[in-house]
Amino acid sequence: MTSRTLQAGDGMGVCTETLPRRAESAATGRRIVRAALRGWELGDLVDTAELVVTELIANAVQHARYGVVRLTVRCTEDGGVHVAVTDRSHQVPVLRQPGPAAQTGRGLAIVDSLAARWGHDPLPWGKRVWAELRGPS
Repeated sequence: MTSRTLQAGDGMGVCTETLPRRAESAATGRRIVRAALRGWELGDLVDTAELVVTELIANAVQHARYGVVRLTVRCTEDGGVHVAVTDRSHQVPVLRQPGPAAQTGRGLAIVDSLAARWGHDPLPWGKRVWAELRGPS
């Protein structure tokens, strides 16, 4: 699977790929993020971005209804990165506080702790869940 690296209208780099809605797509998402960020000389954000992408894709795999999800990685003007996963579910992501014995429900808490901010955008056919990561000051 080859991701497409583009340039947005504002001149910032954008990398996007449609992935199958399978758990294995998290590994593909990490590879895409790693390559894009290194290409944009944002290597300091690779580890954090890989973890965030893993959680966003895992949530989409678990909750979406359609066979694919869309990963978009975008360089921001402030030296950070905007990561988004789009799926065809209207189910709103919920930040949970799972108990110590819970085996699931920590994904968005991880995203919340790592991202400068995160959220979701409703779309006519589903939603986009995104996170913004800041570069080192």
